[in-house]
Parts: sequence; structure tokens; C-alpha cells
Amino acid sequence: QLQLVESGGGLVQPGGSLRLSCAVSGLTLEDYAIGWVRQAPGKEREGVLCISSSGGTTNYADSVKGRFTISRDNAKNTAYLQMNSLKPEDTAVYYCAARTSTTVRTSCPRAGRLYNYWGQGTQVTVSS
Repeated sequence: QLQLVESGGGLVQPGGSLRLSCAVSGLTLEDYAIGWVRQAPGKEREGVLCISSSGGTTNYADSVKGRFTISRDNAKNTAYLQMNSLKPEDTAVYYCAARTSTTVRTSCPRAGRLYNYWGQGTQVTVSS
């Protein structure tokens, strides 16, 4: 059974850091691009960043460039989202998503609608 399970969310003060994990089971991670998508209350879903199935290409939204980093460990079937210098506007539910990428391994889309599989989400709250 295919599953994506996020963890690592929580409450953090502005300027703080969090590391989210996305543990994947039921698929071979190396065949999938991974994206992180967030949704804040009352706002549209936002594709924050993604990493290609090869791991060699990343794609960041301007809102998180220089602060967030995406990575993957195929051996552990896990992807990560390192978030630094967090701001109150980063408050949202963060979802990891997987997209089949066996023919195109060197790019990834940020748009959530292009992803096949989703986790249940983890809440990130940035507040003092």
C-alpha cells in the first residue's frame, strides 16, 4: 500500500527552524519527483518547492528561496524539507507529494495538481 507520511511539524517562533520529513512506502522513491505543497487557512494551495527524481534539480518558490531546502535520501525512502528563518506567513499545513518521473528525471513541477500521491499533511505554525 502506497503511503506518504509527513512528520516534524509544530509551533516555532519567528526566525526559528523546523525540519519536515516525508517517509514513503509502497513505491520506489527514486522513480518519483517529490514536491512540498502548503495551504494556509483561507488561501489557495501553494507549491513551495520540489526535487527531481534524479535529485539533481530543485525548483523553489520565490517566497522560500534562500530559507527552505529540499533533499531526498532514496536509500531511506525519505524526503526532507529544511525550513530556516521561518516567518508567520509560513504558517500552513505542509503536504509532501510524489509524481511519477521515470522518463523525465531532471526536472520537477511545483504545481500540486501535477502530483499523483499525497501525504496527510503536517501543521507548521510560526508565532511568538
